[in-house]
Amino acid sequence: MLVVVFSMVASELSHVHTRPIDFVCDSEARRMMNKVKDLQVEMGVCSAVDALPSDIKLPCIRIHKATWERKSMHEKRAEILLSLGTLAQDVRSARTLSQTGCGLTLLERLEHSINNYLHVVRLLHIEGEQVGLQAELCLGQPSKDLGLVLKHFGLLLTGKLEWLIAEMAKGC
Repeated sequence: MLVVVFSMVASELSHVHTRPIDFVCDSEARRMMNKVKDLQVEMGVCSAVDALPSDIKLPCIRIHKATWERKSMHEKRAEILLSLGTLAQDVRSARTLSQTGCGLTLLERLEHSINNYLHVVRLLHIEGEQVGLQAELCLGQPSKDLGLVLKHFGLLLTGKLEWLIAEMAKGC
């Protein structure tokens, strides 16, 4: 148990504070910021998160390549921000209903990670910025399975977000 606590603390201490330009142009900075695998490992030793206290809407992760390519970068970013924002809100709700212990700590760390991505994606500069752009609403399936939530969060990062970054990285 002490090893788990130590790894949680060490992981937080090594938290990457990245600038948007680093996030776009440095794949290593993005890899270091992605804490999903760490959270999955910690979840394996924390029985307190077998079932979350409330549903979390899973982010929509499917990408239809032709449809995605027709979207502007503004639309892509708005879609990712909507997914991250909804996920953060649902994780926050589950966290407030959680008891103390490793389950609560895991949800706090997940919420912190999601908020870091929200912050960086909001700061990404896209030429011809459109204010108030609405994203397509994608209602994900609700789940109380933290493992599934982490899987979908990871797929959002390595899917839609990485595709957006690849497009933006052409300017690096």
